[in-house]
Amino acid sequence: MAARKAMVAGNWKMNGSLELVKQMSDAINNVKSNEIDIVLFPPFPLVSAMIASGVSTGTQTVSENTPGAFTGEVDAQLVKELGAQYVLVGHSERRSIYKESNDVVAAKFARAQQVGLTPILCVGESESEQENGKTEQIVAAQIDAVIEKLGVAALKDSVIAYEPVWAIGTGKTASPEQAQSVHKFIRDKIASLNSDLAQGLTILYGGSVNEKNSELLFAQTDIDGGLIGGASLKADSFTAICNSAKGTV
Repeated sequence: MAARKAMVAGNWKMNGSLELVKQMSDAINNVKSNEIDIVLFPPFPLVSAMIASGVSTGTQTVSENTPGAFTGEVDAQLVKELGAQYVLVGHSERRSIYKESNDVVAAKFARAQQVGLTPILCVGESESEQENGKTEQIVAAQIDAVIEKLGVAALKDSVIAYEPVWAIGTGKTASPEQAQSVHKFIRDKIASLNSDLAQGLTILYGGSVNEKNSELLFAQTDIDGGLIGGASLKADSFTAICNSAKGTV
């Protein structure tokens, strides 16, 4: 059975500064552990500074296209050359605000892997979808778009982050039991196609995770860490969350 490793990833969204890069890198260097992977996703202008600080770094999105006439877009190969290791694909804000479809997300996933980046595939349902009992249907469709394009084996070199849209930036959080149920659904779905891959796949929870609820969330069998939003902008909060992930996988 393949082993998996806990991860805590911080998505800064359109926030941050050079001073915050220094503060966070100093804090993270004090909690680094072989037990967990710690990754930060700053805005594009701060990526080089974050990489130079020694913190594992990713970008919040990437173009699905190869270099060309795409004003304002950033090519995955350039991201890789800068020294980034990861990229978020399919974050709920990219899906909702920028109307990225499952097909576009799958194309971004493919382009990231093509150049050697590790994609973190974000999946999750809206509040209305959750209330109507469509959570598993929506999450399955988002994962299936990648599997249909690239095959299930592509998930081996990736991370999945389950982020219920109704719990992002709202202060609402899925209970540990609710989150575990969806994480188990994801792992079981992939296990039906490749059991070893599923057991080795890191699956994160994202949705108003903070230092008060992270320990209970990360203690769940199929939750391997978190994709952190607001709390990743505060050194004390983020390092506390990182420490709570140690020894959980």
